[in-house]
Amino acid sequence: MSASQPYILRPPRVEELARVSALMLRSKAHWGYDATFMRACVAELTMTAADLMRDDCMLACDGDRMLGVAQVSCDGGIAELEALFVDPVAMGRGVGRRLFDWATGAAIAHGARSLVIVADPDAEPFYQRMGAVPAGTTPSGSIPGRHLPRLTLTLSDTGA
Repeated sequence: MSASQPYILRPPRVEELARVSALMLRSKAHWGYDATFMRACVAELTMTAADLMRDDCMLACDGDRMLGVAQVSCDGGIAELEALFVDPVAMGRGVGRRLFDWATGAAIAHGARSLVIVADPDAEPFYQRMGAVPAGTTPSGSIPGRHLPRLTLTLSDTGA
């Protein structure tokens, strides 16, 4: 990312889904998971055309380079952060915060009053810094017997 050309947020395109999914897997692998674990996560960390049609999705891009992606779904007053992944080379540069702010804004725009987040254990502190509070655990969709931190964030129409 360069200071003279800041990154932008834009929706992903169908033809970019393989690159988006690869970014999600790179981000997950950053936490040191082994190859067996990562293979088990492939299906869950693959963004599809159905995701783009059903949910709000956003990319952070610096030119042609994808820096991060977020996906949020809404069902009445409850939204769920389906995905928020940052390329390891862009971590610590505000990309995750900006995508999280976008996700909360999208949830509010759909009338959601709370945002549910199922987080990787290593990402839980990030979400707590964003104001989310622990709310138990949820079984992993990829790894039988594994439970992931569940957090919630109360939303307001003036921002999260």
